[in-house]
Amino acid sequence: MKVLIISDSHGLTKELEEIAARHRHEVDALIHCGDSELSTDHKEIEHFLIVRGNCDFAKQFPNERIEEIDGIRFFITHGHLYNVKMSLMNLYYRAKEVEAKVVCFGHSHIAGVEMIDGILFINPGSILLPRTRKEKTYALLQIEDGKATARFYEVDGKEVHSLTKTFTL
Repeated sequence: MKVLIISDSHGLTKELEEIAARHRHEVDALIHCGDSELSTDHKEIEHFLIVRGNCDFAKQFPNERIEEIDGIRFFITHGHLYNVKMSLMNLYYRAKEVEAKVVCFGHSHIAGVEMIDGILFINPGSILLPRTRKEKTYALLQIEDGKATARFYEVDGKEVHSLTKTFTL
C-alpha cells in the first residue's frame, strides 16, 4: 500500500496537479493535510482526502479525518488544533483515542517522520514555504509486510534521500 501525503500548498494549483498526476497511478490514496487555501470545487484537490487548516476558509473541509486505507487506520489533521509546533503530545493522545496507526499532519512546514509508541507520525513539509530546509517537499508512505517507509520528494519529483526512514509497524 502506498499513500501520497501533501500539506501547506497555500494556493498552489499547478504543482498540486503535477504531483498528483506523477503519482496517481502508484498510490492507493492522496492525502492533503490542510492549508490548501482552495475551495471545495477546485479540480486540483478533487481526489484528495483533505482536511481544513488554519488558512483554509472552506468550511466544508473537516478539521480531522479517520480513514481506513488497506486495513490501516490513518488519522489526518492539519495540526494547528493540536499545538504541533510545540509538541506532538496532544496529537499523540488524539491518535491513541481514535486507535490510529499512522498520523498525517502539517502546519509546521517541517518535513519529518517519527514513530512514537507504535504510532507513525508523518509531516510532509510544505510545497510552498518549507521551514528548517530549503526543499519544498511532499511525502510518499509505503507500507508493506509490516514495514513503513517514508520518502520525501521535492515538487519536481526529485527524492530527498536524507529524509527517508523505515520503521516496523
